Amino acid sequence: MTTTTAPPQRASADPERLLAGLTGAGTGRVVHVERQPARAQELADWPEWVNPQLAAAVRGEGVDRLWSHQRAVADLAAEGRHVVVSTGTASGKSLGYLLPVLSAVADGSHAVTGRGATALYLSPTKALAADQLAAVERLAVPGVRAATYDGDTPVDERRWIRDHAQLVLTNPDLLHHTLLPQHERWAPFLRALRYVVIDECHAYKGVFGSHLAAVLRRLRRICARYRAHPTFVLASATIAEPAAHAERLVGLPVEAVTRDGSPRPATTFALWEPGTTPATAPTRPGAAPWPRPGTCSPGWSPTGRRRWPSPAPASGSRSSPTWCAPASPRTPRTTPNGSRPTAADTSPRSGATWSAGCAAASCAGSPPPTPSSSAST
Repeated sequence: MTTTTAPPQRASADPERLLAGLTGAGTGRVVHVERQPARAQELADWPEWVNPQLAAAVRGEGVDRLWSHQRAVADLAAEGRHVVVSTGTASGKSLGYLLPVLSAVADGSHAVTGRGATALYLSPTKALAADQLAAVERLAVPGVRAATYDGDTPVDERRWIRDHAQLVLTNPDLLHHTLLPQHERWAPFLRALRYVVIDECHAYKGVFGSHLAAVLRRLRRICARYRAHPTFVLASATIAEPAAHAERLVGLPVEAVTRDGSPRPATTFALWEPGTTPATAPTRPGAAPWPRPGTCSPGWSPTGRRRWPSPAPASGSRSSPTWCAPASPRTPRTTPNGSRPTAADTSPRSGATWSAGCAAASCAGSPPPTPSSSAST
């Protein structure tokens, strides 16, 4: 019999202990603390209209039941109602719109043309479209043909996507420059267009958002020419008024799903104001530590990358290049000969300077002794 050992669990950090470590001499202060209580999950059963092969594929990924917001988004989209989902990051928003999209595509694969229903996915970046394509291919639903259509797609592959793909993942630029101007070539795809998914819709604001709004209205007019009226599904995790924003984009009434049914542990947010001169600061391995205020340390700068190009020590002086930390931001800084430092003499990290023959007194603000006074003593 084989025995499996559960992986070790990470010990949860104590927020109060972490906050106490952010407050103290030289480490800054915490200006505000916000605490959110833990949130229990809200589960929902599977909809009866989901394609059985799709449901089996999702259950194979370990999803036995849906969260409440996933079920709400899926039901609204399946009923042909435009919807925007705005829940937390990693709350499973994509599954909410993939259920109706892939179910319609899989059910339409039995049509004579093989494309009884098609879907268009828009994302602001190609990387996001590639991630969604990987998720769809991982499900491996029979009859679903998905492909990305972007500027890197070869010409022969573009022709195959136009004639055979059921789910096309692209971006607003390709929609504007390629698909809409050549809509006659895309007529079979547009005639069967059932869903338009707009992911990360919060990215479309300002001038960029107004351009996308115009492109989506062109898409709606062209789809109406082919007697298609797609359902728009929008998703975003960071947006203040999801319904109003979505309606401005698509020009249609949109319902919002904002109640998050995914679980979340108790969370503490802290706004921290760093100190001006930390007592200790982490440095990369091999770098010299940050000197304490009013002290000097020989060797390399705190970044560990260069040595101060100081002139040779004066006759009779045994000083060597050192790093001085000012006692305070108001401490006057001087070079070994007593003159004010130039821009080249100033460290880009903190405004402190390298100097030759630095003593603790000079770091505290007193000018260093001149070579003649050193020799006389």
